Amino acid sequence: MSDNELGAFLRSRREAIRPADVGLPAGFRRRTPGLRRAELATLAGISVEYLARLEQGSDRRPSPQVLGALADALQMSTGERFHLRLLAKAAEGGSLFVCPSAQPPVVSIRPTVQALLDKLEPAPAVLINRMTQILAYTTGFEHLARPIGLLDVAEPSFVWFVFTDPRARDVYPDWDAVATQQVATLKYAAGLADPHVAALADELTVTAGGPFAERLTTPGVPDRAGIQRWTHPQAGELRLAYEALELADDQRLIAYLPADETSSAALDRLADRHPGTLRVVNG
Repeated sequence: MSDNELGAFLRSRREAIRPADVGLPAGFRRRTPGLRRAELATLAGISVEYLARLEQGSDRRPSPQVLGALADALQMSTGERFHLRLLAKAAEGGSLFVCPSAQPPVVSIRPTVQALLDKLEPAPAVLINRMTQILAYTTGFEHLARPIGLLDVAEPSFVWFVFTDPRARDVYPDWDAVATQQVATLKYAAGLADPHVAALADELTVTAGGPFAERLTTPGVPDRAGIQRWTHPQAGELRLAYEALELADDQRLIAYLPADETSSAALDRLADRHPGTLRVVNG
């Protein structure tokens, strides 16, 4: 096995991309079947010299921003982005995205918070921590979230779903606004000075690329109330009024209620409830 797996992978992906795939003319007298180094460097916003050092293995410490830009320029799939991140960790000695010692995000649920969630049934409600990890939810939320794939993984997270699951763009018609809010939520509780949040941001910068990285530099705070549109595979079009409550331990409780009669009837059908169980809230 090569001791420069990261550089070899980058070069193989560069040679596999046709100029036409990225809007460049094919030209004549090409010595490589894919992109020239200069072309990829321009697309990724880095110098040709730096790209050469990465491919040759003389530089093995690319930042997450550089990796994300290269992944975007090379049109990498989600699987290829994960592989790129793992190769970068190995090249660095396994420490590129390792979280330094700090207070970890709280994943336990206080009895009072669980009792509050129970009282919110049958409304969709969910408890998240500062990493947007989903810690607990009502059955109403499960009926809403499981069919869209949000709960498919062992440790579900809103920000991971929004930026790495292609289904998210179908679920949220206003994906751009939802994505911006997710990054604002991630930065708000502890900020990027929190090493756990910073490590997650580094991973998403590589895995999600520009759509995530560009939002990191956008100022803003998360909305505590509003109306969110969902396109649900079983319930159809939904308009949900939400309220977000900030709790102790950097946790957040989000409750959803139908914002119109159509959404109210759809949520009742989704949970096989008597019509009118969830009353309309005018956001």
